[in-house]
Amino acid sequence: MNERNRNLVVRVVTALALLPAVLILLALGGFWTGGLVAVAAAACALEYAQLTAGQIGPAQGASILGAFVLPLLATASPRGFAGPALWVVAAVFYAAWIDALLRGRAAEAPGRTAQAVTGTVYCGAGLAPVAALRAGPDGLAWVIAALVITWANDTCAYFAGRALGRHRLYPAVSPNKTWEGFVGGFVGSVGGLFVARLVFPVLQPMDCIVLGLAGGIFGPLGDLCESMLKRAFGAKDSGVLIPGHGGILDRVDALLFNAPVVYLYLSVVRGTA
Repeated sequence: MNERNRNLVVRVVTALALLPAVLILLALGGFWTGGLVAVAAAACALEYAQLTAGQIGPAQGASILGAFVLPLLATASPRGFAGPALWVVAAVFYAAWIDALLRGRAAEAPGRTAQAVTGTVYCGAGLAPVAALRAGPDGLAWVIAALVITWANDTCAYFAGRALGRHRLYPAVSPNKTWEGFVGGFVGSVGGLFVARLVFPVLQPMDCIVLGLAGGIFGPLGDLCESMLKRAFGAKDSGVLIPGHGGILDRVDALLFNAPVVYLYLSVVRGTA
């Protein structure tokens, strides 16, 4: 078995081992889901801090804590968490500046503060909509929709790229991604939602089309942005927590873009979030 196929086997086995626990916690809802998302957001923020700062100091600790708190706020108040979330981000901002002041590192202060705030927003605000969706009406269906447009896109893009990939999508950032895989991901996102609709009829055909197409765009954008982040800091993976997959951030990079899209769709178009 060559290295590429061996990595694929490890990825599949790991996913099959973790998926049941994730789905159970999502099905339980409430703070079971909120806690799951909060831990995932904190783990992402930790990986982000390690990538960008190289160490975990008070500023990075505040960023990780902020990312942890945001999904819990979304669980407690799925429609009204934006206001408190701004206070959390502001607290991280001031904590990072005070940390820089106490350490006397004036030249590093702006960059370290910006990275701390970005870690909270990128990871915490990116995943908080998952918790907010689950706590809202028909929550499980919409969380599954966000996961389907992410996972189905990723899976179909991977296999379409392996089988048909010839034209590189963005080689400067992610040399293995192809336009053929990108199109395959579109098919996966839309088709996956129509399959999910068999279980969750609250998903209307227009929802499947609009969200599927949105997932086909924003999911790959999230993936490419995280690839650009790793390339900027010379890292192959964001972490080593998940065998065959790298870090948590490597697994949820597309969801960080897709979950807010689903939440905004429900808020603006459906008016139910």
